[in-house]
Amino acid sequence: MNDFEIETLAIRAGYDQTAEQENSEAIFPTSSFRYHSAAQAAARFSGEEKGNVYSRFTNPTVRAFENRLALMEGGEACVGTASGMAAILSTFMALCQSDDHVVCSQSVFGTTKVLFTKYLAKFGLQVTFVSQTDIGQWQDAVQPNTKAFFLETPSNPLTEIADLAAISALAKQHDCWLIVDNCFCTPVLQRPLEQGADIVIHSATKFLDGQGRGIGGAVVGSLELVDEHVRGFMRTAGPSMSPFNAWIFLKGLETLPVRMAAHCQNALLLAQWLSEHPAVEQVYYPGLVTHPQYALACVQQSAGGGLVSFKIKGDRAAAWSVIDDTQMLSITANLGDVKTSITHPATTTHVRVEPEARLKAGITENLVRVSVGLEAIEDIKKDLARGLDKLI
Repeated sequence: MNDFEIETLAIRAGYDQTAEQENSEAIFPTSSFRYHSAAQAAARFSGEEKGNVYSRFTNPTVRAFENRLALMEGGEACVGTASGMAAILSTFMALCQSDDHVVCSQSVFGTTKVLFTKYLAKFGLQVTFVSQTDIGQWQDAVQPNTKAFFLETPSNPLTEIADLAAISALAKQHDCWLIVDNCFCTPVLQRPLEQGADIVIHSATKFLDGQGRGIGGAVVGSLELVDEHVRGFMRTAGPSMSPFNAWIFLKGLETLPVRMAAHCQNALLLAQWLSEHPAVEQVYYPGLVTHPQYALACVQQSAGGGLVSFKIKGDRAAAWSVIDDTQMLSITANLGDVKTSITHPATTTHVRVEPEARLKAGITENLVRVSVGLEAIEDIKKDLARGLDKLI
């Protein structure tokens, strides 16, 4: 289905109809599969014959999700995992070994930093954190044992844009893999593999699902890197995606293009409104011409995305008061939902990051993050205005 547009791939790709001739994808909630003979069982387990073996690593519903997302991202293979963090863990456990080195953006999700510094470090993996936007820092951080570069663009929550073409060229120069977390843009707005990335990672929990119903992740890339190495780790270690969640994500993918267009439209209108509010110090949104990487975002992304962050003119108490005065918005750290959510990153998503590192990444006490949903934009503005207007 490579000749079809992404809107069609999102609805039709990756699924083989069963003998029941269903129009909606079936869920296969089974742990195991029957074989016609002992010889066939042996052939399946040895890999001589393709087919289902055990749902930890081969399930028709999970495979349909993997195939569809791989086609949408322009990759050769995809591995579904139990969560976005499981996708990151599986990738680095599969591709790296003790004494390898990773150069990582300092603007990655807080839990990702903890994974590198507290857990993967136990196994001898070294990591250097650098500025997402300073290519010189990426160059200076490279060591003889550097195996991979890792970043998420736009970043969470400050929406910093990494120059994928420049960082990809640097990675290739040093024979490193470029691994990109694309969960905020999704393949609808950005396809990192086409811009030089080797692997794309998703938290399917976010926009791919779109309604906050399930936890899952995905790794997309080449057959060699993803199907051989990452799938091998997933098969052995078991951070598997459940069939039911895979079915949820399949249904989410069907509406992803129209949802992302609506998220982006609402987010841009909200960012413009916030920019003019007297209680707001600064707004972070790639679709604003005032964004430091606006020109780069226009090249890499087809729209600004659904995430808007802003700094209150005040301290933590002021930020919390704006959050607490909302009546409709969901106070939750999740994002990518049709329901608009609001959170205070310094005390939620990045609370486990050391204070010094948090400030270095720009996560201040007066920062508020909004994942802009699909409610009427005027209602979202009114809800935020309840608290913002009190600060004037």
